[in-house]
Amino acid sequence: MVDNSKIRVVVGMSGGVDSSVSALLLKQQGYDVVGVFMKNWDDTNDDGVCTATEDYEDVKKVADKIGIPYYSINFEKEYWERVFQYFLKEYKAGRTPNPDIMCNTEVKFKSFLEYALDLDADYLAMGHYAKTMVDENGVTHMMRPKDGNKDQTYFLSQLTQEQIKRVMFPLQDLTKPEVRRIAEEAGLVNAKKKDSTGICFIGERNFKHFLSEFLPAQGGDMVTPDGKVVGHHAGLMYYTIGQRQGLGLGSTKESTAPWFVVGKDLEKNQLIVEQGYDSPRLYADRLQASGMTFFTGNPEEDTEFKATAKFRYRQCDVGVTVKYHAASKTADVYFDEPARAVTPGQALVLYNGEECLGGGNIDAAFKDDKKLQLV
Repeated sequence: MVDNSKIRVVVGMSGGVDSSVSALLLKQQGYDVVGVFMKNWDDTNDDGVCTATEDYEDVKKVADKIGIPYYSINFEKEYWERVFQYFLKEYKAGRTPNPDIMCNTEVKFKSFLEYALDLDADYLAMGHYAKTMVDENGVTHMMRPKDGNKDQTYFLSQLTQEQIKRVMFPLQDLTKPEVRRIAEEAGLVNAKKKDSTGICFIGERNFKHFLSEFLPAQGGDMVTPDGKVVGHHAGLMYYTIGQRQGLGLGSTKESTAPWFVVGKDLEKNQLIVEQGYDSPRLYADRLQASGMTFFTGNPEEDTEFKATAKFRYRQCDVGVTVKYHAASKTADVYFDEPARAVTPGQALVLYNGEECLGGGNIDAAFKDDKKLQLV
């Protein structure tokens, strides 16, 4: 039997069932486990209750139950500077950002990893549903986990080799129901705790109201692609490409089809809308991405390869050809079939079968070499 007692693992504990079971499994495997609760945001809700305080209470109860020491660390400053400011800047530019990816890249697997190493940790462990595999050359690869429904490799897609080689994902070969069963059998207080959803700093609050507290909204016209005014928008930042809900537009004499956001004109402060799910303005055959990162290291020379891609979390993979430009760390990505609602600001994530290769940020989308007016 392997003796893991000399291997220290710091576990990021959120108060949820996933990170709690991660800590439990590592403890059962004999590792020297330390639980740490991260406070990234002053998350007092509308009732004046700080949910972080409640979550930390659960961390303490779980840590005591499984017999590990626990600490709390405050990363509110780092989160504000590296994640929230980026979030606001992207919305101001008319783009739709993904703060969860930035949080993983800049806080959880950077600031927190550095903190763990300062605690003499050999590894950092998290409750994410993702899997790593080390090849015969000692290179760590990011793989899809057993539970495809909970797969979080999309949100980890911009991490580096230096980061993932120090990370463990104890849930990689488990499904969510199995995780809950383990928590119940171990008598963990949060075995049936509801999963957190949405962006952490918004929580259950109204998104539009939250955003308006930080960015002044400027209303304007909703127009068809030919410039006809059909309604009024509350502020371009509240809408995303392909959105149907919340437009407040009804049928016309010409069509009973629903309306969709097909573009934005920042200069004129106009939201461009059109009837019909299959509007040609929503379909792209190519995108440009920047800030490309590959888990096994960025290629040193320009390269072209086939892969599959996601540019939204829940979508199915689509076939693509990637032309990577090494000097600028950018890529032109060509879709095998036209893709709908490719949104600037969102992430491009690349896969080769079960392996997640890495990704970048979508800057623009094109159809027949013409740039779509998405921002």
